[in-house]
Amino acid sequence: MEQAMQSDLPIFELSYALNTFYVLSFAILVMWMAAGFTMLEAGLVRAKNTVEILTKNIALYSIASLSYLLIGYQIMYPDAAVNSWFPGFSFPSYTDLSAEEAMTEGASISTVGGIFFQLVFVATAMSIVSGAVAERMKLWAFLIFCFFMTALIYPIQGYWKWGLGFLETAGFYDFAGSGVVHLCGAVAAFAGVLLLGPRKGKYGPGNVIKAFPGANIPLATLGTLILWMGWFGFNGGSLLEMSNVNKANTVALILLNTNTAAAAGGVGALIFSKIRYGRADLTMILNGVLGGLVTITADPVSPTPLIALVYGLIAGVLIMVSIVTFDRLKIDDPVGAISVHGVGGILGLLVVPLTNGKSELISQLLGVGVITLWTFLASFAVWLVIKKTLGIRINDEYEYEGADQEECGLEAYPEFTKS
Repeated sequence: MEQAMQSDLPIFELSYALNTFYVLSFAILVMWMAAGFTMLEAGLVRAKNTVEILTKNIALYSIASLSYLLIGYQIMYPDAAVNSWFPGFSFPSYTDLSAEEAMTEGASISTVGGIFFQLVFVATAMSIVSGAVAERMKLWAFLIFCFFMTALIYPIQGYWKWGLGFLETAGFYDFAGSGVVHLCGAVAAFAGVLLLGPRKGKYGPGNVIKAFPGANIPLATLGTLILWMGWFGFNGGSLLEMSNVNKANTVALILLNTNTAAAAGGVGALIFSKIRYGRADLTMILNGVLGGLVTITADPVSPTPLIALVYGLIAGVLIMVSIVTFDRLKIDDPVGAISVHGVGGILGLLVVPLTNGKSELISQLLGVGVITLWTFLASFAVWLVIKKTLGIRINDEYEYEGADQEECGLEAYPEFTKS
């Protein structure tokens, strides 16, 4: 037995190394999505709030990395859970097994590599919140919420699915995080927006909605393309193995479906924008692309590329309708994050049973309901405490002048903005 194990060890080590390299490489792509969110948001806000957006995004990634490393991961993936509802808490060693130990335990990738891969996902969820509350939230209120979101709120519902909690045992299917990541981030943002209120002057009497054009549309477009690229790591890396023919073929299909849904989302928004408004609205097209990406994230494995195309087209149109609807309800979301990640996430989760025999609609509805209810109640409570203590909104003068000078003491475009 021991002799046979020794003879298989070189093959195991090669497989382990390939899987780990693949996961780490794709994790870096997911980390690069932080740049995409930063550029997208900085392009879609007004010039006077750009530096504050940049500061929020670099700070949130840093805080998310540390809070999830020290607290969140232990909640989401405890060594010994209390039960399927309560994860418990345990400190990992942050060390890996030897080759022999890994082979004996059936490990396919580095434990530390797995921690890093999960860590970049939680930062993505928090980035969703950033855009929705832009241009009127206090920087430090946002960063305090960032800690609670990444250390507690996200990991607990993540445990229920990916940590083998009750959603997993109930058959809820979410391959790469349409619900666990995107819906969670959107609902947390929605709770904050309800307490925060709209930007000054956004909505007037007689249902007048004033447009606040972004300061740098080329930057927003670049951000979307970066997110598109990073999403290949988001979905493709979630298989966690690529060391045999079947796994490699599956990763290839995931990437093709991801690209197809994104492209179809952009085309769907483009066509609908032309039909509905008589013009090609670039900001809607950008959100259509992202909506297609969020939708296919729930299951990029089961659909054929043609079905992924259909999902993307539906998402592109639905996201546009959602953005307009939220505006009419006076729910101010400067970048459309709630629609893209919330509505797109729900759509992605609910279409899974159409192609995936392992999934049932009732289980998907359960997952949507649980993630939405938990995230909203927990987030609303945290936002409310911050509002009652520190306050969450900058005052009217700073909102008029812009958050950059007050919060950061710096302007992004000093040559073009009034000091």
